[in-house]
Amino acid sequence: MPTLLSSRPVPDVRTAPRPRRRVPLRLLAAGAGLAVLVPVGMKVASWLPDEPFGQEVVDRSTTPLVLALQDLHEYHAATGTFQVVVDRELDTRYVPAVISGERVEFLATGTADASVDFTGLDAGRVALSADGTSATIELPAPRVGEVRIDPEQSHVLDRDRGLVERLGDALGDNPVDDSELYALAEDRLAAAAEESDLRERAETNTRAMLTGLARSLGVDEVEVSFAEPDGSAG
Repeated sequence: MPTLLSSRPVPDVRTAPRPRRRVPLRLLAAGAGLAVLVPVGMKVASWLPDEPFGQEVVDRSTTPLVLALQDLHEYHAATGTFQVVVDRELDTRYVPAVISGERVEFLATGTADASVDFTGLDAGRVALSADGTSATIELPAPRVGEVRIDPEQSHVLDRDRGLVERLGDALGDNPVDDSELYALAEDRLAAAAEESDLRERAETNTRAMLTGLARSLGVDEVEVSFAEPDGSAG
């Protein structure tokens, strides 16, 4: 029969206790902090913009309307054509006109321009709205330029000279000098241009030009005002 060599108690592995693993305090603190930050972060994110660090473009470039006006320098807004008959008579005292004297009728045709000066125009005289859809522009009064006589459309209608003047032309080699007639014609034509509606036409044409220019640059409404002409009342 078998022999019992030794007798030892056999531990029950199902009931044997396991050693406990200690969790570091730092991990516990970090977990607790994360649990607090999650709800707080959700509340902050509710009022933050969708892109809190997005970029915004601010356009501070010079308005194209001012640059376009400065490039114009001078705008010839209207042109007028005028005619005048200069009737000049030279009398010799105490001598009949048949003997000495001259009478000339000269038809002169010339043109004059009314222009607006843009050289002194700066940003202070051009006001643009915040949205860039309307503008006000202050301009100097249109100026009537010098008269240009057209020699092809200007000629002597009649010339009546005395005997002395005709003999002088026959014996001398000096041609007839009509420079004084042209000078008188220029003065008369300039006066006619000043008395005409050339300035009013220039203002109307300038407004129309600036309105079209501004609309091509995105400005829908334009108000243009002109200063009073030099020497005028008000």
